[in-house]
Amino acid sequence: MTGTQEALYADIDLELSWSESELPQSERTKHVHGLHPYLGKFPPQLAEALIRRHCPEGGLVLDPFCGSGTTLVEAVGLARDAVGCDISAFNALLSQEKTRRHDAAAATAGLSATLARAERLAHEAGDVPAYLAEWYGEEARRELLAYRRAIEPDRPWSGLASLVLTRAARSARLVRHDALDGARSPVREPYWCHKHRRTCLPTVGAQRFLRRYSTDIAARVAAFSALRPEGAEAAVHHLDARDLRLERPADAVVTSPPYVGVIDYHDQHAYAYALLDLAPRPQEEIGSRSRGSAARAVGAYADDMVAALTASAACLRPAAPLAIVVNDRLGLYGEILERAGLQLESRTLRHVNRRTGRRAGEYFEEILVARAL
Repeated sequence: MTGTQEALYADIDLELSWSESELPQSERTKHVHGLHPYLGKFPPQLAEALIRRHCPEGGLVLDPFCGSGTTLVEAVGLARDAVGCDISAFNALLSQEKTRRHDAAAATAGLSATLARAERLAHEAGDVPAYLAEWYGEEARRELLAYRRAIEPDRPWSGLASLVLTRAARSARLVRHDALDGARSPVREPYWCHKHRRTCLPTVGAQRFLRRYSTDIAARVAAFSALRPEGAEAAVHHLDARDLRLERPADAVVTSPPYVGVIDYHDQHAYAYALLDLAPRPQEEIGSRSRGSAARAVGAYADDMVAALTASAACLRPAAPLAIVVNDRLGLYGEILERAGLQLESRTLRHVNRRTGRRAGEYFEEILVARAL
């Protein structure tokens, strides 16, 4: 190890940093954490460590940017109550289903029955939403729409069935196998695939994905149900963090806010909004790419985060901590915390374990711990 490396690692919290061999993908996506792909999800092991450090057992953890529900799942798994909110309707659905107390046997049977019903409906014609007409082949469209018709809305497993549908829709799109995230146009011709290291053809149908994910989602729900303690519950709200109010004061915030212009949290699940008829709110998304010039986007982000953290701090008991996981490459958070009436207690560097796919270089982020003044 060189002197530079020694100096670098001296500044890193090694208890919150892992290598790929120490923390493989199978552990980062254990049980319901792998229920549905999600860009920007931070590892559950990090959420677990921060919850243990900052929230007492039996306490209430708040995540005002709950995303895919990582913090909420870990909180209830650690015998803490949890509450989260997200402006994305799909994120709220995903978090709700991950943290809901499912009857595992009933969910397995219900998903199996939904799949069988969809297979019987697969030859019926119906209206095709514009998004599906552009991004899917005829067979995949027919099978996805049949599954959508097969979902019984008032059943306890209907939310899980919706996730089977959207997860299959993500895989069945006319996109490159080595570029499932961030595709900008459909692929209709053979192409050289870096994932499979051969020439691949565009995806034809959706049925194999519907079958695979029905089994996988049922198994993941059963795995989490088996280890989840009694008593702890989670509440998920589909709303803007700036509008959050709680009846019971929270004991800690553990969150990973959106970054500036990095991920479009609505666009990454466009297929879900189309299939589930969800109302998108991208213009209200903090850090959205659609805020105009870079300077304007950064200024809007800072103002929005000040408002969101001010609202979050108002939901906490006095002197309770806010643990915020960020990559503050623009140096915004010193001023953001100050404007939100928060005092920075510690700023810790951690090495990121391939948080969002493969990278060509090292990537680091910081954990800020702050309290209200």
